[in-house]
Amino acid sequence: MAFVITSPCSFEKSAECVEVCPVDAIYSGNEMYYIDPDICIDCAACEPVCPVQAIYAEEDVPEKEKEYIEKNRDFF
Repeated sequence: MAFVITSPCSFEKSAECVEVCPVDAIYSGNEMYYIDPDICIDCAACEPVCPVQAIYAEEDVPEKEKEYIEKNRDFF
């Protein structure tokens, strides 16, 4: 998995990340967006445009947000 969307996206759902993803790897869930790890090409285009700073490379997800790695996997 390349990038993970974390808790600041919950109920925020700004779509800037969706608009810049060149491979359409970001999907809308009920509460937030999720990045499909099988489609993501690790381009990082989504990370800097997120207005709530919710997107991290998996290895950089803060400790208190680690549960979102599993939530992303479960979504797909």
